[in-house]
Amino acid sequence: MKLVSHREFIASLPAGEKSAIKKRSAELINEVETLQQMRKARALTQKKLAKKLGVGQVAVSKLESRSDLLLSTLRSYIEAMGGTLDLVVRFPDRKPVTLTTIGVEDEEPLMKPLSKKAKSVTRKPVRTVAAKKPQPRGRVRQAAE
Repeated sequence: MKLVSHREFIASLPAGEKSAIKKRSAELINEVETLQQMRKARALTQKKLAKKLGVGQVAVSKLESRSDLLLSTLRSYIEAMGGTLDLVVRFPDRKPVTLTTIGVEDEEPLMKPLSKKAKSVTRKPVRTVAAKKPQPRGRVRQAAE
């Protein structure tokens, strides 16, 4: 059995299969898994992107390594590369819905994280006063047995 390179193998295929391979490879090139890959596909360095975002290069590096971030942060990152962020929701029984106002800069987060400097409030214990038994008025007679 003669070994052949992948280029030779593809060249030996029928035209329809070559076309399908070329189409699929173009699709795969457009798929990226990380923000870093997207930035590199746009031929941008962290330093150039940081300048567009108005932050330092270290901030871009940290952002690219995070697995969870605010949509507004992601939107800013994408827009600094010249793109737009579309958030599409898909349900099995409906057509896809595009959310347009999610992740805009002026939105307030629903939950704000506590700052590290926030001190917990210590409350003084509440002093409780035991209720006194009511004292009978007048003479108390003992019941006859």
